[in-house]
Amino acid sequence: MFSFRRAPERKSAPPLIALSLIGAPRWSGRDFSTAAREGVMQNAVAYRCVRMIAESASSVPWLLYDGRKELDTHPLLALLAAPNREEEGSILFERWYAWLQCAGDAYLEAVSAGGDVRELYALRPDRVSVVPDARGWPVAFDYKVDGRTTRLARQADGFMPVLHARLFHPLDDHYGLSPIAAAGTALDVHNAGAAWTKSLLDNAARPSGALVYKGPDGGSLTDEQFNRLKRELEDSYSGAANAGRPMVLEGGLDWRSMSYTPAELDFSRSRDVAAREIALAFGVPPMLLGIPGDNTYANYREANLVFWRQTVLPLVARTARALTNWLAPRFGENLRLSYDSDAVDALALEREAVWDRLSNATFLTTNERRAAAGYGAVEGGDSLL
Repeated sequence: MFSFRRAPERKSAPPLIALSLIGAPRWSGRDFSTAAREGVMQNAVAYRCVRMIAESASSVPWLLYDGRKELDTHPLLALLAAPNREEEGSILFERWYAWLQCAGDAYLEAVSAGGDVRELYALRPDRVSVVPDARGWPVAFDYKVDGRTTRLARQADGFMPVLHARLFHPLDDHYGLSPIAAAGTALDVHNAGAAWTKSLLDNAARPSGALVYKGPDGGSLTDEQFNRLKRELEDSYSGAANAGRPMVLEGGLDWRSMSYTPAELDFSRSRDVAAREIALAFGVPPMLLGIPGDNTYANYREANLVFWRQTVLPLVARTARALTNWLAPRFGENLRLSYDSDAVDALALEREAVWDRLSNATFLTTNERRAAAGYGAVEGGDSLL
């Protein structure tokens, strides 16, 4: 029994002059400069998220307590209101919160004179580096600018002149992980979709194609002919100025358009998905950013309330605790910084609902109601109404 193998088939196809293939994805860098440039300066979604968080958090007023007593005036409150000669407190803390979102790290320097803290300055994160000791604990900070390095070390009385706030990073002991780094893939997709759309518009909203050379006996173009043809295509038929210009082809050349389906050209949907991922990393409800297709919240007011309760106020409370541990001992004992949530307009309806419930709670004394609402006790308030 003999078996015969067929000779392999040979299929002839005209050689292609240009062919588009999908390569491996290219992700942008994750250092601070690249993240700030690609993630904030060139992406409207991330830029808006950073501004919303920084401006909202910096607008919350500070409160100072001596034990349980609230202080209306105090040198510490005056310092936070006017930290230095060049900027007011809200401007300084707006940059503080913005840098914390951009870099995952924020640094505040305290300038002392005569043993007293007189001024506060927010330091750019990319100019500050942590100096650890032999055991890995930070003992100083190096501030580098214009080729000069200034070391900010712990003072003789144990006070560290730099407050370092950082977001959680699972693999770094000294530096934080920014939301921009966590959303880096979504940022690249969103930016790449915008760049692709712009390129498509520059070419009359048409996809690219291929020039097929049908030479005699399957011949191909010489290197000189190929380079001349490529140069003529780039100079005479590329760009928005040449959109719709008829192409003149020589013998043996045939243009074949690389058509795509509408689903393949629907980059707006993928960009919306990427925008929602960016907003998720920052903790901003997509509804507040005007991203279509997001119906997670019943209305704008509910989304704004979630934004304040889950993103802004926890950030302000964390900063208040950090300032209390770092700065309050320089001004006295038993001092504690907090924030005034009653000054937030977005929480007005929630606040009114709490007051209505407490007003109807006839089994509580006046001081119990005040304590439940976050206020201190008053004289004669321990009896039922």
